[in-house]
Amino acid sequence: MTIFPPDPDFEALRLELARLRAVRGWSYDELATRSGLARRTLIEIEQGRTIGTLKSWHALAHALNTPLDELFAALCNGHQPPKHADG
Repeated sequence: MTIFPPDPDFEALRLELARLRAVRGWSYDELATRSGLARRTLIEIEQGRTIGTLKSWHALAHALNTPLDELFAALCNGHQPPKHADG
């Protein structure tokens, strides 16, 4: 029997990006400059028109000085994230 994980909460991830950008007082242009991503890409991600690529989220995490695992924790809103295996 296959056990599928819960669906990721992409809306929560999008909102976390918007929150982190707002906390810093950054415009889309500022985040684009810091991340190396196009302003249009940022708008499309933040407005939920695309989920972005792992490469784009990696760039965003670095630009926001936020560990990628902390940023992606929003994907598990509403369910328990997987536990780390003990060796």
